[in-house]
Amino acid sequence: MVKGKHLHLDCASGIAGDMTLGALIDLGVPVEVIGEALDAIGAGAWRLTHARVTKRGMAAVDVKVNTGHQITSASESPTPTLTLTPTRFRLEADHGHYHYGAIRENLVANLGGDTLARALAIFDRLAKAEAKLHGTTVDKVEFHEVGAIDSIVDVVGTAAALAWLAPASVTCASVAMGHGTLKSAHGILPVPAPAALEVLREAGGVMTDGGLARELCTPTGAAILAATVTSWTAAPTGRAIAVGWGAGDLDFPDRPNVVRAVLSEPVARRSETVWQIEANIDDMTGELCAAAAEAILAAGALDAWWTPITMKKGRPALVLSALATPAERDAVVAAILRETTSIGVRFTAYDRVALSRETVEVATPYGTIPVKLAKDGDVVRNAAPEYEACAAAAKQHGVPVKLVYAAAVAAYASR
Repeated sequence: MVKGKHLHLDCASGIAGDMTLGALIDLGVPVEVIGEALDAIGAGAWRLTHARVTKRGMAAVDVKVNTGHQITSASESPTPTLTLTPTRFRLEADHGHYHYGAIRENLVANLGGDTLARALAIFDRLAKAEAKLHGTTVDKVEFHEVGAIDSIVDVVGTAAALAWLAPASVTCASVAMGHGTLKSAHGILPVPAPAALEVLREAGGVMTDGGLARELCTPTGAAILAATVTSWTAAPTGRAIAVGWGAGDLDFPDRPNVVRAVLSEPVARRSETVWQIEANIDDMTGELCAAAAEAILAAGALDAWWTPITMKKGRPALVLSALATPAERDAVVAAILRETTSIGVRFTAYDRVALSRETVEVATPYGTIPVKLAKDGDVVRNAAPEYEACAAAAKQHGVPVKLVYAAAVAAYASR
């Protein structure tokens, strides 16, 4: 498997720990890598199995953790592939609960490197949310017995899989949460699950309803996203290397219950065709020109600008220019004719070469700031902090924008 690439997670049906693990196995992560990490923590009594199933016609990998409790599924029966035999995993259960402090001690004692870092990053977010919701400390957080076992296997397995993949960046446009209510040890609770909502709130995750009256995003799934996603955006331009599908337990009436993972590599330079659309205008005020440019950009233009010219009879005027992709050209033309006084436009097709783009986030004294990267293959040619984010942070902290901008540049350079 190619390392140092980009990973994108599609969560139109939500996400759970087992779904993520299934998608990563389907993506190409060897099950032995996951098994070694689970062996290291001594998860000997729990058997991890996986099988290829179909969800509304889509083939996906279904992962199960056999804890000795009855497992039911509407999908095909999984085929055992790993039996974990070590016995080092020892936790003292208190009335059917496991303390996170004990779980964390085990992880620290038996894992290392990127697998440990990722496992702790995921579990710490989950524990922090639970502590806030229940008014306790992280070390005193308790997980229900079966939920704790599932979460340990899902989190450690996912951490090992991600450490093996070693993606340079991870994106997710949004995650479906669902709505309605769910039954829990605390009684009837609203969907999204309180812990999942708190985890994503803390991480700034982008959430959608999903259109189904059920829980779609579990707390473990939310914690995996919160600890892994580097930018909540659509997948960047790139070439797909591998695609993996992870199956959920339930069957939905309107969609496959799956998570899709896409591993891609950036395209060094992309050649594409864009349209330059223009109109000469001599009878609009500056205020109307600004409003028109805003509407044209909202219609899908890649850029829009004004150039001063002199027209007939020596009249000062402006050329309105806009760039658009072939798919957006007609919408941009319509916006120009609607928002300006021009009665016609002209357009020309141009070929252009562009560097691939990617967004990363950096931590600064003024908060997290996104930085836009322009890449030529694996080489970063330009890195520029997002102005709007810098301006918002500057206003919040009462400092000049230039200080926030400089802090973001320095934070990126020290990565």
